[in-house]
Amino acid sequence: MIQPVAVIGAGPFGLSTAAHLRARGIPVRVFGEPMVSWRDHMPEGMLLKSTPVASNLDAPQRGHTLADYCDAAGIPRLVTDEDIIPAATFVAYGEWFQQKLVPELERVRVVSVDRRQGGGFDLKLDSGEQFAARAVVVATGLAGLAHLPPELATAAADGPAPAGPVSHSSQHHDLTRFSGKELLVIGAGQSALETAALAAEAGARVRVVSRGRGRVAFGAPPWEQPKLCPESPFGRAWSLWALSYYPHPYRFLPARTRHYLVRRVLGPLGAWWLKDRFEAKVEVSEVARVVSASAPDGSPALRVRTHSGRTEEMTADHIIAATGYRVDIAAMDFLGHGLRTRLAVSRGAPKLGAGYVSSVPGLYFTGLPAASSYGPVMRFVCGTEFASPRLAGHLAAAHG
Repeated sequence: MIQPVAVIGAGPFGLSTAAHLRARGIPVRVFGEPMVSWRDHMPEGMLLKSTPVASNLDAPQRGHTLADYCDAAGIPRLVTDEDIIPAATFVAYGEWFQQKLVPELERVRVVSVDRRQGGGFDLKLDSGEQFAARAVVVATGLAGLAHLPPELATAAADGPAPAGPVSHSSQHHDLTRFSGKELLVIGAGQSALETAALAAEAGARVRVVSRGRGRVAFGAPPWEQPKLCPESPFGRAWSLWALSYYPHPYRFLPARTRHYLVRRVLGPLGAWWLKDRFEAKVEVSEVARVVSASAPDGSPALRVRTHSGRTEEMTADHIIAATGYRVDIAAMDFLGHGLRTRLAVSRGAPKLGAGYVSSVPGLYFTGLPAASSYGPVMRFVCGTEFASPRLAGHLAAAHG
């Protein structure tokens, strides 16, 4: 009996990869709750920063784009750069894609993955089942990768998440719980700015704390994009075009350059359509850095260093850290200790070769963990167009 390929994760990258593997006739088992991060860990009422063309899950056959879903669901088509996508619509699109192309999805959790003697992998599920796979694709998205800077982590541990004094933005789906409360949101990217706007619209009194030299800023609307630069899913710019369509050589850049570009390209920057909503209801404090957070009596306080060199204290009923995500193999505890120690990593992220394969033959990574090897496009859904067919092709050639 041919051992299947295991795909761990049922978000955009997991579903797209599984669809390509199935189209090649490769036996595959896919594990996870479809679109769970988008459904449960994004704020209710959120809109996508990405344009419709940047929000398609890549499929091996035609007829499975966001526009195709809109037609099937009988809702207005989302196709132009001025069309704004509700997160709820995107979740429904992903679930529709799964039902059409990955119908055998198994809604169970992979507990452990270990290298198998003689080749392949041993997997254990939370159902108690154990089985062997000839290859494993890790497509777990943002799960377990929420990043809290050290200066906030101590205060976050002072109470049960997300009810403690400090929490991460990914822990809040329902922001109405902050109605009538004072809220500090740390960050200047889309996550921070949209969380702040939604909380303010839900009745909270919100202040955004922007760190470092950057100011809170918003992108240009589509009609103000430069006309002489090539189009890309992220806007008109030669650099964005190259990173979107030609990420092949990215992994050969120096490590320092690769990690810097992943952090800085396309962020932090709010969506053009959010600016008016944000400025109408949210205050901003720009500081040099956050020194610490504490909550000795249960009420959180944030100590900051101003650009003039003074130390000031801000108080609120709660602090939300919209401080992003950081790839760290150590956080992927479903990978066995022996497997993790064999992986070549760069600043916590797996080093990937051609076809998204890691230093352990048969173990692949796609989505955000692949960004340090293939560039910022892997942070976005449109990265499935480059990643999924190449990963499936490499896996088929190596393990077919």
